[in-house]
Amino acid sequence: MECRIIKSPGEGTLAILNRRKGSGPRAELDAPDAIGLVQGKLIEMVCAADIAEKAVGVTVEDIRGSCPQNMIMLAIFGDTASVLAAIEEIKRREKNKEW
Repeated sequence: MECRIIKSPGEGTLAILNRRKGSGPRAELDAPDAIGLVQGKLIEMVCAADIAEKAVGVTVEDIRGSCPQNMIMLAIFGDTASVLAAIEEIKRREKNKEW
């Protein structure tokens, strides 16, 4: 599983992610301070979404691939500290196999 963090995402980056959102309301998200990106196996991403939501106050969206049923990534939206905390908790739980 790979994780990345984008601090102060640009307008174009937000537009890409808003176009590819697969779940939740179709309304665009307000500009977050940071975005955490998590890519991996589907089972890992579902667990990672649960961990992130329970760990801190973030919004998690699945990001679609080239076909509608192909989820390739999660985007974790929130303030910088919350996104960092969510990503760290996901990494910790993965390392310790605490899924």
